[in-house]
This record gives sequence, C-alpha cells and structure tokens, in this order.
Amino acid sequence: MTHPLPARAGHILSFAQTLKGGGVERVLLRLAGQWAARGRRVTLVIGDPAGPLAEELPAGVEVLDGGGGGYVAMARALIGTVRATRPDVIFCPGNHYTGAALLLRPFADAPVVAKLSNALAGTHHGVVGLGYRGWLRLHPGFVDHLVAMTPASAGEARALMWMPADRISVIANPPAGRRADVMQIPLPAGRFILGAGRLAPQKRWERLVAAMPAMPADVSLAILGEGPERAAIEAQAAALGIADRVHLPGHAADPLPAMAAATVVALTSDHEGVPGVLREALGEGTPVVSTDSSVAIPELIDSPAKGTIVPRGDAAALVAALDRWLSPGAIRPEPTRAAGDPAGDYLTLFDALVSSGRPHRGARR
Repeated sequence: MTHPLPARAGHILSFAQTLKGGGVERVLLRLAGQWAARGRRVTLVIGDPAGPLAEELPAGVEVLDGGGGGYVAMARALIGTVRATRPDVIFCPGNHYTGAALLLRPFADAPVVAKLSNALAGTHHGVVGLGYRGWLRLHPGFVDHLVAMTPASAGEARALMWMPADRISVIANPPAGRRADVMQIPLPAGRFILGAGRLAPQKRWERLVAAMPAMPADVSLAILGEGPERAAIEAQAAALGIADRVHLPGHAADPLPAMAAATVVALTSDHEGVPGVLREALGEGTPVVSTDSSVAIPELIDSPAKGTIVPRGDAAALVAALDRWLSPGAIRPEPTRAAGDPAGDYLTLFDALVSSGRPHRGARR
C-alpha cells in the first residue's frame, strides 16, 4: 500500500524592491540560497536588480524582472508572477514590503509569511503614528503567519499588530559567513569605531560623527555602507575639523573582517528591528554600543560584558560608552556564534502551513 507524500513548500516566492543595499535584502538572498541548496524552487521578483548586492545573488535561484525600482511596479510584477507560477508559499522579507503583500492577497492561494524586520513602536508619531497603528492592525487579515526574530519582537507584534500568538514564530536571521571571494575594504590604522548600515536618516550616523571630537585623537571612525546621507556626513565631519578621521569606504561585501578589527562597533539608530550588525559584531568578539532603538536590543546586549545600551539622543551617554570600550583596560567579549538552523526552521514552518492549508485570516487575539 502506498501513502501520499506529505505536502511541502516546493516553490517559494519572495521579492525585493532593489539590490542597492540593506540588511533585509541581504538576509533574503542568504535565505533564498540556503532554501535552493536544500532542493526547493525559489523565485525572487526584484524591482531593480542592479546594485552592490547583485554579486550576492545565490546560485540556483530564479530572478525575475520586477519592472524597475518602483514599489508599485514591483507589486504589479509580483501579482503577475503569483498568477503565472502559483507558488506554494509567498515570503514577505520585511515590514517595508507588507504593502505589496496586501496588494497581491486577492490573487494568491498560497499562504503569506511575513518577517518582522523593523521596530513597530517609535517609528511614527502624531497623526501619522495613529494611521500607522491602524495599518499594523490590518495585518492579521492578509498575513497568514508572522516571523519575529526575538521573543520581545514577537511580543511587540502581538500587542501592536493584534496578531494571534499561534500565528507568530520566532526565527533568527541566518548568520553571515566569511567570504574569501571578495576584496576586503581598506580600514583605518590603529584604533577605530565601526558603524555598518545604510547611510540613511533612520541610522542617525550624525550622532556618531558628533561624538568623535570627544574621542582620543588617535581614534578614527569608519562607517560601512552607502546611501543618501553620505554628503551630509562628509560635510559634518569637515565642519568639525575631523574629516581625516571619518572614513566612508562604501559597501562591504563582507563586513566581518572589519568588525573583528574594530575596537568597538556602534549603532546610533532611532529605530531598528533586530539589528544583524550587533549579532555579527558579537560573533567576532567585538563589543558594541547601541541606542535603545528596539525592544530586541536588550536581548542582544544581555550582559555588560558584551556592550552598552544608551538612550537615543543622549550625546553624553554615547561618548561615555564609547570611551569605556576604547580604554586600554577594556576586555573584549568572548565571541558568541549564533546556534540553530534558521533556514531549516523556515522550511519547517512553510511545510507545516502548506500541509495544514491556509490559516484563517482575520482572527483576533
């Protein structure tokens, strides 16, 4: 007697607006490659496939034209792909992309799984904040399952999105690995503070630049990444007379060697999700300083031996924290490598959703 094979997510569809940079897109490519390596068909609809992350497109993954860099064009291409290919699961890689998930919902029979990539609280204020909270509470109606990267982030989703607990899983991002196939970026000589992330307003790199005049004269600052704030950061450094101590080497295909070489890694954002830069730095045994930009930050910096959390906008606290880790007697933390198999955990979740059929949307907690 033969038995039917259990249903599984044989075809996974995901999407991104651009490959010009960003942690969400970088993690998506990492996951897509690992899913493909495990025998799943993976299709990515990419709005604009040009950019530094294009070299990280994994083998075995089908990449389809998303119609340029526009969000609406990407959503339109995504709808066409869903109708043509009928994937088993649709994966929304971050908060920025849930609008596209809403647009494609009427055309999709597959379960939609969305990853919570950014903080839900503190990102919008006033009238905009009220509208944003209303938008968050719509998500249980068009997202079948939500993935948070830490327990605290899952709790935030339950409270602000009204997503039922049985429709939330906690799965960390897969860790980055060293790459021997890329040229390493030039780093400052001697002691240096490292920032890593898009040169975008959310990251508030001006806070880190403003702290540099209070640092010892032999300490430099390097910020890896590209974005619209480059000119403003360069102008600020010049106005403070520290242009020779602030380095913007651009996108780093492999930031781990820079993290290992840094004296301290700093993150000065207004809001974050679960910042991979902190996990990666701690994995290299480098202490971190971070603003209290997410409910997940205390989960990452869970010991004073790993780093320091400072209030957003407290310039004196930022300077004091950096001084502490720059002092000659500072002891670097033991490297803490991520455990588990995030890519496999996602596949287990996808298979379970496909096997059980689409969950009932719209149920409130």
